[in-house]
Amino acid sequence: MTAAKDDFRTLRLEGLTRSFGGQTALSGLDLTIKQGEFIALLGPSGCGKSTALNCIAGLLPLTGGRIMLDDRQVDQLPPEKRGFGMVFQNYALFPHLSVQKNIAFGLQMRKVPRAEIKRRVAEAIELVQLGPHAKKLPGQMSGGQQQRVAIARAVVLRPPLVLMDEPLSNLDAKLRLEMRTEIRRLHQSLGLTTIYVTHDQEEALSLADRLVVLRLGEVQQIGTPQQLHETPANAHVADFMGYRNLFDGVIEQGGDGEVEVSLLGTTGRGMAANPVPAGARVQVAIRPEDLTIGDADTSSALVVDATVGVVEYQGREFAVEAHLATGEAVHVRTNERPSVGDPIRLTAEANRLLVFPVAAESADSAPGRGSLKLEAAGVGT
Repeated sequence: MTAAKDDFRTLRLEGLTRSFGGQTALSGLDLTIKQGEFIALLGPSGCGKSTALNCIAGLLPLTGGRIMLDDRQVDQLPPEKRGFGMVFQNYALFPHLSVQKNIAFGLQMRKVPRAEIKRRVAEAIELVQLGPHAKKLPGQMSGGQQQRVAIARAVVLRPPLVLMDEPLSNLDAKLRLEMRTEIRRLHQSLGLTTIYVTHDQEEALSLADRLVVLRLGEVQQIGTPQQLHETPANAHVADFMGYRNLFDGVIEQGGDGEVEVSLLGTTGRGMAANPVPAGARVQVAIRPEDLTIGDADTSSALVVDATVGVVEYQGREFAVEAHLATGEAVHVRTNERPSVGDPIRLTAEANRLLVFPVAAESADSAPGRGSLKLEAAGVGT
């Protein structure tokens, strides 16, 4: 099956802005997407990701900016004239129509010849591996099968761009994994250009070529999964990308690179991506898997003592909730099972502590204020 009816080189989002009743939901989104790219819009609820997708689809008018498909401005066109495919969170299938007829519906609306419809529907059904279910109604199928129908209905139109709005959020954990693989397979085999909205950073990391992290309607960082995973631009990106281990500190010895910081009543060393002066308030981020239970050695940049409170078995690893003397909860991951009540020493190396200046905004809105948050799973939700 050919992916797109109209080839294009780039989709340019130039200053996309959308306001509701004086409140800005999306502010100045700039992004150039190449043909064949898989882009994930990532962030917590209310960050503007679904607003951005609906603006691109034409379901919401722009307050400012424009959308360019190569040299053609498309933001003034109604949704049906843009020709983009859309996969919704709730599938949006016609319950009284069979799989075949659901997939054929868009082609019929475009008055595609009957023989062509039959051929393209058959191709789409084969592509999503639903041959034995072609004559079933949606209500006779599982959630994963219904989502396959929704995807087939989108790609059968051969759109230049496919927009997916949290398509896996209604599925159970096993189906989410299966459909994640399926979506990536379809993207690669068809050469689709895809914009995918999700709040699940693990899902975004596994699917996307590039991630766009949004917060309060503003872009925080754009980059490859590896770039965002290893070098988040600020504490908010770190928080969402699994560094939910954020705690407050003050720089004792500043600089660019390794710095000395006081935190939790002790002094540690961490890595600052940008110069920070002595006396500056900062936030320090650590991944739970980068905390080690054991005695400190010469490479230890942070050493804190805690007491084990809860131990959970998670397959190959144990999730341990411990507590510092100051009362903060600390979650770590370890291969060895400690016992509840055990005293433990937690250590980390300097290159595992990321140091970020406190943003110039109200301290109350900064993640991690007043507490140490070391999440066992290390996965944002």
